[in-house]
Amino acid sequence: MDHHQPEKTKILFLFSDTGGGHRSGAEAIIEALELEFPGQFTTEMVDFFKDYAPRPINLAPDIWPALSRMPDVWKLTYRASNGRRRTRAVYTTVYPYVRRALHRLLREHPCDLIVSVHPIANTLVLRALRHHTVPFVTVVLDMVTTHASWYDARADLVIVPTEIARQRGLDMGLRPDQVRVVGMPVAYRFRKPMDDCKVIRQRLGWPSDLPVILLIGGGEGMGPLELMAYAIEDLQRPAALVVVCGRNRKLKTHLEKHNWNLPVFIYGFVHEMPDFMRAADILITKAGPGTISEAFIAGLPLILFNRIPGQEDGNVTYVVDEGAGIWAPDPEQAAWAAGKWLDDPQERQCYAEASSRLATPEATRKIAQLIAAQAGLKTWGT
Repeated sequence: MDHHQPEKTKILFLFSDTGGGHRSGAEAIIEALELEFPGQFTTEMVDFFKDYAPRPINLAPDIWPALSRMPDVWKLTYRASNGRRRTRAVYTTVYPYVRRALHRLLREHPCDLIVSVHPIANTLVLRALRHHTVPFVTVVLDMVTTHASWYDARADLVIVPTEIARQRGLDMGLRPDQVRVVGMPVAYRFRKPMDDCKVIRQRLGWPSDLPVILLIGGGEGMGPLELMAYAIEDLQRPAALVVVCGRNRKLKTHLEKHNWNLPVFIYGFVHEMPDFMRAADILITKAGPGTISEAFIAGLPLILFNRIPGQEDGNVTYVVDEGAGIWAPDPEQAAWAAGKWLDDPQERQCYAEASSRLATPEATRKIAQLIAAQAGLKTWGT
């Protein structure tokens, strides 16, 4: 009796925690690979900055939260490096400094395919792969405004979330057959059939007879959430408010001490976001691509109050132009927009329907299938 098990195909995911989206994007794809092709792959995630970059580059994940709170500095850096020639010049300068670390990464993590979900990994790793024939796939996790470093013509496949991102890839020198428009990868819990809104509200203890405004600021609870919550309270409308503070404990404590004149539910970091979105009527959030994609699947109208300059500018334009939401960077503006939708459910419904039209709930499955097709070329070490 032959007990020999066929060797599993090994996929290496390159990411870094410069913003929460890279890790969650990789995890969503890994989850989809196991759901679509159970037992056929082994996967490994490597934070190439933290684990392999020499000092001080390895500090990038630690510096990121502070840098994201300095929009002018970020905007300058983003724009100064965002171009075909400028990107090439930056990587040509950096490569000699990181070359040994990159070769160590490839030596210590032999695999059959590499998937990059971070723009900075692409050109550097592809250059280090010159003498290997391992396939390389890039999954672009910026929705609309995509930095030049996402696109390297040596990649076997570049998967993008929107047609605008595809066009940018073509402008950057990719061939049409190299780029596929699929959508943003999101965790399975966002796309699986969910409970009825009333059932979820009952479970969460939210009122069933009031519209619910969901206010979130990402995992770090960024932006003027406190001022926004008070501005919504000042509307004096019959509604419930749900505030997700993420890891921002100080904000959570402040809000819990306040004497509210409407039903308010305050949370820290949560794993029930799909249920929260399903049970809410209005979402107020920063313009992160993952949250926007998840809101589309839930059919939520969006009020966007914050964006990272450069990479999230296009997200705002896309949401507004497609009729799925409103840009309201000031707490008073955001509260006013929410009040307008509370007063006019029909208008709110129009925005909600536009949001649903933009949803790509099957994107993660399709990304997994495209990666599996590339992984059929098992060439490492041959």
